[in-house]
Amino acid sequence: MAHAGTLEISNLSKQYRVKGEALPVLDNISLSIRPGEFISIVGSSGCGKSTLLRLVIGLENDYQGEILLDGKKVVGTSLERGIVFQEHRLFPWLTVEQNVAMGLLNADLPEAEKRASVQEHIELVGLKGFETAHPYQLSGGMSQRVAIARALVNRPEVLLLDEPFGALDALTRAHLQQELQRIWEAEGITAILVTHDVDEAVYLGDRIVVMEPRPGRIKRIVDVDLPRPRDRGSYAFAEIKDDVLAEFSDKPRPELLDVPARDSVSEWQFSW
Repeated sequence: MAHAGTLEISNLSKQYRVKGEALPVLDNISLSIRPGEFISIVGSSGCGKSTLLRLVIGLENDYQGEILLDGKKVVGTSLERGIVFQEHRLFPWLTVEQNVAMGLLNADLPEAEKRASVQEHIELVGLKGFETAHPYQLSGGMSQRVAIARALVNRPEVLLLDEPFGALDALTRAHLQQELQRIWEAEGITAILVTHDVDEAVYLGDRIVVMEPRPGRIKRIVDVDLPRPRDRGSYAFAEIKDDVLAEFSDKPRPELLDVPARDSVSEWQFSW
């Protein structure tokens, strides 16, 4: 089982240069993520969600503030952090087994141990029997499973997910959300999910980080104190979902209707 990482983001700010002008993207982001925690990040387009993941994965180093994994500064990419993008980004000329093995390309492990880990993670994502299939022979959901296996095969401390199910149909997305929860629990690692889907964020997250745009800031953090597996049809689930959605509305939340009490049934008038 992988070691779950502790991630500490402190006073993180990021800007780009556009036509010679500074364009702030992230402003003073601070977030502590506990080992084994599942964090969902939601926000409108342009709030810097994906930029935040790029900084955590180490694809960019030009920023202000600190990103620490287990107390050590994040510098560049590392096998300690795996990522899954919205597009599966599989190599079309490689088989499922070979695509997953690409996650171990720079791992200092004996070949026998690499083969065992590849097979273990193909089984973990439910693709046993498809080892020799190529991406064109897989559905979109199956391809994303391969991408998840590739991100997990080197047993990272943190799994980052950037809209991993955004391109899938609703039924496939709901099924893979269930599968992702199972995989996360089986691996026991820290996970950070960026999504536009508030339902998905509530279903998967221990906490939901709500961001506001231009530049991206943390507006609010919502605890999701619901037992797993979560019932999407429950009142408690709907209440948290509505609470998060209200953060993106310009209108105040409507109050519940105050229905006057009646002393007896005879006071009601019925029309048949």
